[in-house]
Amino acid sequence: MAPKHDGFRDFVLDQLRELPGVTHRAMFGGYGLYQHETFFGIIHRGRLYFKTDRTTAPRYRDRGMKPFKPSSTQTFRNYYEVPVEVLESPDDLTAWTSQATQR
Repeated sequence: MAPKHDGFRDFVLDQLRELPGVTHRAMFGGYGLYQHETFFGIIHRGRLYFKTDRTTAPRYRDRGMKPFKPSSTQTFRNYYEVPVEVLESPDDLTAWTSQATQR
C-alpha cells in the first residue's frame, strides 16, 4: 500500500530537512514528530504543534497560539501550535524545534 500523500506533512518535513534524525509516525489522526527517539511535535489537521514547558509555553501564548486539542473533550496543554511565521522560516523553525526537543 502506497503511503498517504499529505502536503502539509511534506512541507513541515522539508522545512526541518537540515535537522538530523527527524522522522514521523501516524498518531492522533495525524503524525507525531521525532528527532531520533525524542517525541517533540504533532502534525494534525494542517497545523503543527510543538512540545512546550512552563518556560517556553508563554512564547506561544504571547503570539496567540492555542494548545493542541484533538477533540472537544481533550486538550494537551504541553503542546502548542507553531506560529505561521515561524513555520515558514526554516531557520526559525529549526531553532524552535531545538527548544521543543529539550523539553
